[in-house]
Amino acid sequence: MTDVLRRGRASLAFSFLVQGVAFALLVTRIPAIQDRYGVSDALLPAFLAAVPILAGVGSVSTERLVKRVAPSRLLRWSQPVVLLALLGVGAGERMVELGVALAAFGLAVGVLDASMNMLGVSLQRSYGRSIMLSFHAAYSLGGIVGASLAWVGAHWELALWVSYLPVVAVLLPAVLVGSRWYVDDGDAASSVGEEAAEGKAPGEGQVVVFKWLLPLCLVMTVAYIGDSTVSNWSAKYLQDVLGSSEQMATVPYNVYMVTTLLGRAIGDLGVRRFGAVAVVRAGALVAAGGFAVVAGAPGAWVGMLGFTLLGLGLCVLVPQTFAAAGRLFPGASDAAVARLNVFNYVGFLIGSPLVGALGDLWSYRGAMLVPMVLVLVTLVYARSFAPQPDRYGGGHERPRTADVGRGSNGL
Repeated sequence: MTDVLRRGRASLAFSFLVQGVAFALLVTRIPAIQDRYGVSDALLPAFLAAVPILAGVGSVSTERLVKRVAPSRLLRWSQPVVLLALLGVGAGERMVELGVALAAFGLAVGVLDASMNMLGVSLQRSYGRSIMLSFHAAYSLGGIVGASLAWVGAHWELALWVSYLPVVAVLLPAVLVGSRWYVDDGDAASSVGEEAAEGKAPGEGQVVVFKWLLPLCLVMTVAYIGDSTVSNWSAKYLQDVLGSSEQMATVPYNVYMVTTLLGRAIGDLGVRRFGAVAVVRAGALVAAGGFAVVAGAPGAWVGMLGFTLLGLGLCVLVPQTFAAAGRLFPGASDAAVARLNVFNYVGFLIGSPLVGALGDLWSYRGAMLVPMVLVLVTLVYARSFAPQPDRYGGGHERPRTADVGRGSNGL
């Protein structure tokens, strides 16, 4: 394994971590943002929906941009924009300034998410073994750090810009320096393998056939429906349905984030040992079990057990979906990842309103059964995570990541 790839992996993991910090600092301070700008409860959903919608636009744009600009360059400049937009959210005074800052944040996040995962997919291909979960583990760790920093700011009643400025001042130069070691697909190819001597990825010249990508898009959507259900409704569910205290109601999301981190930290080992299909199936079953426990919980402690299971189950689905897209279209993985990333935001937009509407019309216990059923859809499409017949190169099957890892002593 070359030093180029090792440095590329470390710098990309740091970018995932920074993005986790930035996103957590935004979403965990929504009440403070609402108070600062005087955003009404009726108007707040429009502001919140605008971010994933614009992120989807940014992701679609990235698919076109990478035809002329390397993903590393897109990541190098989109991440500073995200950090500066976060600072803008905290420093503005008028609602129009909040709108501009959130618009910049959303568009840049779409480019950032897509380009980060493009680089992750290409690095995993060059490593020849599963490493994608480790990048998303770094994101989860960043989310925990960001949420903790947000708690400190709220506890000491700091102004938003006072909370955000030190974080941006530290992270902005750090990501600019770290971006020097990003590794694009062609750079990775030039350091390993025979095909890269020609600067080519395996299967170059492929096009993304959407009907082949569609199963992965559905899995991505249901994964984020589950994730947004936890992030938006866990506290309310524990307090209003299971009768916990207000303080205890803040615990489930933290538990979810910690178990997500732990699951992703060890998940690559599971993929190398058992293969992606088995890991995805196990994750879907554990997540469905978590929703079932939450829906039937007699009290708060059992409910927290359910949210713990959700973290362990859902954590593997998104990273493995990106990795599967890269295996399905090795010569067009950037385009596949950009399209797939849009369904991240589709799931986020559907999940929270869906559970809220069902909770009001039916019951919140019953509403938790809907994402449970949806996540089980993953079992139907689990074979999409297996090696795919090479539709462009003679019909042979590409080796599983787990097999490549074993063959090169990658374990």
